Amino acid sequence: MTIIYWNQEYKDVEEYLKTDIIKGLSNEEAQKRLREYGYNQLKEQNKKSLFLMFLDQFKDFMVLILLAATIISLLLGEVTDAVIMIVVVVLNGILGMLQENRAEKSLEALKKLTSPTARVIRSGRVVDIPTSQLVPGDIVYLEAGNFVPADGRLFEATNLRIDESALTGESVPVDKDIKALKAEELPLGDRINMAYMGTVVAYGRGRMIVTDTGMNTEMGKIAEFIDSQDTAATPLQRRLEELGKYLGVGVLLICFIIFITGILSRRPVFDMFMTAVSLAVAAIPEGLPAIVTITLAIGVQKMIKKKAIIRKLPAVETLGSASVICTDKTGTLTQNRMTVMKLYTNDKVYSDINAIFKSEGSTDNEVKFLLECAALCTDAFIDEDGREIGDPTEVAIVMAAKSAGIRKQDIEEAKPRVDEVPFDSDRKMMTTVHRDEKGYKVITKGAPDNVIDRCTSLYLNGDILPLDDSIKEKIKAVNEEMAKGALRVLAVAYKDLDDIGSHGEFECDLTFIGLIGMIDPPREEVKESVRLCKKAGIKPVMITGDHLVTAVAIGKELGIYKAGDEAVTGVQLNELTDEELDKQVKDISVYARVSPEHKVRIVKAWQNNGAVVAMTGDGVNDAPALKQADIGAAMGMTGTDVAKGAADMILTDDNFATIVSAVQEGRTIYENIRKSIHFLLSCNVGEIVVIFVAVMLGMPMPLKPIHILWINLLTDSFPALALGVEPPAPDVMDKKPRPKGESIFAHGLWWKITLQGILIGLLTLVAFRLGLMKKNLITARTMAFSTLVLTQLFQALNVRAEASLLKIGVFSNRYMTYSIILSAVLMFIVILTPLRTYFGVSVLNATDWGIVFILSLSILIITEVIKYFKKP
Repeated sequence: MTIIYWNQEYKDVEEYLKTDIIKGLSNEEAQKRLREYGYNQLKEQNKKSLFLMFLDQFKDFMVLILLAATIISLLLGEVTDAVIMIVVVVLNGILGMLQENRAEKSLEALKKLTSPTARVIRSGRVVDIPTSQLVPGDIVYLEAGNFVPADGRLFEATNLRIDESALTGESVPVDKDIKALKAEELPLGDRINMAYMGTVVAYGRGRMIVTDTGMNTEMGKIAEFIDSQDTAATPLQRRLEELGKYLGVGVLLICFIIFITGILSRRPVFDMFMTAVSLAVAAIPEGLPAIVTITLAIGVQKMIKKKAIIRKLPAVETLGSASVICTDKTGTLTQNRMTVMKLYTNDKVYSDINAIFKSEGSTDNEVKFLLECAALCTDAFIDEDGREIGDPTEVAIVMAAKSAGIRKQDIEEAKPRVDEVPFDSDRKMMTTVHRDEKGYKVITKGAPDNVIDRCTSLYLNGDILPLDDSIKEKIKAVNEEMAKGALRVLAVAYKDLDDIGSHGEFECDLTFIGLIGMIDPPREEVKESVRLCKKAGIKPVMITGDHLVTAVAIGKELGIYKAGDEAVTGVQLNELTDEELDKQVKDISVYARVSPEHKVRIVKAWQNNGAVVAMTGDGVNDAPALKQADIGAAMGMTGTDVAKGAADMILTDDNFATIVSAVQEGRTIYENIRKSIHFLLSCNVGEIVVIFVAVMLGMPMPLKPIHILWINLLTDSFPALALGVEPPAPDVMDKKPRPKGESIFAHGLWWKITLQGILIGLLTLVAFRLGLMKKNLITARTMAFSTLVLTQLFQALNVRAEASLLKIGVFSNRYMTYSIILSAVLMFIVILTPLRTYFGVSVLNATDWGIVFILSLSILIITEVIKYFKKP
């Protein structure tokens, strides 16, 4: 029997689903239901099998031309050429299939890492689990910023409003309630006691009993869900696809000219046709998009290890252009852990907390008394599992007391709390009353000025002395000095009572004990990251809701704020027009007391100045700024689901240093893609030069069609992939950010490709000519084939870096070493095995190999000499 969940009291739903809203499901029952109902996820499109991936490789236009040429070869009786071409095409298909499969697996692993979690009760404990493991009957917590992970019946709703626009199209969040609804048929938008998968908690909090999961949810029924993984092509990939089309037209034109010229020169029609087809296939870098995808995917995997999860592939490319990083302070630049840094008691300021208890004398007693009283006047505590529970400021006090050997549990047992006056914003104080052996002890902590004004005496060296105005002013001066150092300062005072009396008697005639100064300290690694940013031409900007004094102090310590910089508050920001902000934004390093709405203005102002902006955020209201930024970075630990959903990447450790590492990796990936393009296109130009010059000069063909295909479809692929994993250049963070929209061929890359390609072609022709002068045509072709292969392998070493190969290390990229060995082995397999008969090559003697090696090596030597004279 099924029931209509919104029509029932939640107690009836609880009973129907055999669960417990207090204890939740047991772990055993949850596993049983998971097997019964399946995972809480929507069905995805069927993944392509390896066989289909293999077949997809034959959809490429140039491969189809090659297959057509193979068929023509068979019809003309050239069986050997046809068989070899089929083998080469199949091997190329296998390589393409493996590349595509690896890229898909990388993206799938990425998707799993970014899958959201849900907070549930299992076996009486609150735990976070992947949403895919939710089952009917689970008790789920809902908080502002969460995606609702499944369909459920609400049984607790505190100011709960849910944005159901993804499901109903209604843009206004729906106020939720827990009462049963009488109607048996209601539109989704009117079921106010239900929460549905894929909707967003806009405000408040609540709890629900999961009623449906996966394809049984309302979202599953209409098969609409916003996929959190964007696998769209990056701008670079799209530009390269366009480049491929233009190159294709140009190369086909050149091949047509070669074909016609060859025919007019009375060369065999079939030979010229096969040469033109082979050259067209070789010269068009059809493998380039696959290599770019693999390079991006590998880079994404590296970033995961560095605590940055890339959700949207275009972000990898954009990261390399980042020129401004706008970052939160708390938790990103700082440790998100309030820590006691200074104490003032007994007329002395203690700056080194760890050293306090090493000193001798009565000082220890005063400090311990201060920390004991402060710890008693908190609601924070450390639970049995060592977790710190409570307000961060109070947790800092409890931890400082613990470092002094004071366990809160022990002092609370000795001096139990019997009454209290809670903190409020008017008094800015909190007071607790404790029973002790002498009667009752009243302890007050709060804003220094407020507490000091209620004190009439001073605790000094174990005695209670009168507190006159001059001493009060001295204490207030110490407070101001601490505050200037960005410390949050609390004053602590007490008094003893024989009887409790009324609340009005608690906070008067107090005895001042001391001041406690605390701060959320900067992360140790951030200072170096800020220095690295500035060295790389990236401006770090702090945006915080904290006070201006605190923000500036932290900014100075980290190097974000320097002399001449400006720091503004949200109020000041409101007074600026957008045009005024555009003009001033470059001078502002710190923003304090700002709201999430201000962040969007700041990002736009930088973008209006041509900057590529990275922005961090964690709250629901940060989503617009994260979307507006060129790179939105959500916090993995403290970020809401909405913030993560709007972000391009997620920082799993909420650390500023991670953003900088990601920028470095983004720059490296882009440079590696440039290297792969440089290598492939220069090799292609070289092959065109060889054939074009030979045809125009009436020379015999230096290379057979099968030689060209073998080199391009197999030999070149491995070094090109190895360039994609080249380690970061030592100076990668010494350069200014790449301008937005800069061509991949900027900084003279076209010239390098053209000139080095011509050199590769000429060296191959020289080897061929020398072979013709001394030997026969087969030997000459073997020398040309070997020279072309080895020259291209040395060219792969050339493009590894702008610096000398000796400086970066010949073997510093082990994948390049392996790829060169593999490519050389493929060459020797053709020459030294019976395959040479089918390829039309022969075994070379030592002299011939010497000529081949010297000619091939010369491209490396020439390039190294040029690099030497070009160095600064």
